[in-house]
Amino acid sequence: MAHIDYFFSTLSPYAYLAGRRMEAVATKHGATITYKPFDVMALFARTGGTPPKDRHPSRQELRAQELIRQSKKLGMPFTLKPASWPTNGAPSSYAFIAAQNAGGGDLGALAQGFLRAVWAEEKDIAQDDVIRAVLEAAGFDPGLAESGLLNGAETYAANLEEAASRGVFGAPFYVTDTDERFWGQDRIDDLDLHLAGKI
Repeated sequence: MAHIDYFFSTLSPYAYLAGRRMEAVATKHGATITYKPFDVMALFARTGGTPPKDRHPSRQELRAQELIRQSKKLGMPFTLKPASWPTNGAPSSYAFIAAQNAGGGDLGALAQGFLRAVWAEEKDIAQDDVIRAVLEAAGFDPGLAESGLLNGAETYAANLEEAASRGVFGAPFYVTDTDERFWGQDRIDDLDLHLAGKI
């Protein structure tokens, strides 16, 4: 059975634009998924990347245009400069890790719930009430927002180290059990073709 390690940030606009397409591809091919939320900003400094705010203005301008174009192409509501941005992605990531460990809900819906909260609903996913609401909407115990903090923090840090050691340098990033790597929401179709044995 194929497996996908999904490295993502609960703050990534590109992970938001991925929607639930990766989950659909995994279901199609009977692949399992391990979600690995991590601090993508910390990874940039370690892998030769530059945080968006520090990039040359021409790169920032194209990024803004591309995000809007892609959101329209995908039919997804999108706010380029959300009211609660920037914010701390760690609390939502800790809650996500606790939910993955606890089971019982829909992890794809949970990931997308946090991302939609940022980029479509302009909510602050560092706030406890927002985290609890997203957990509950995805079928998880909202109490996981508090109960999984210690383990979540340890796993979040470990995910960053694993990302750096496995050739991950951005988000979303998909790594198969055969070490095939796919970067970006625009490579999900390639992931599909790979799992089908076509590329």
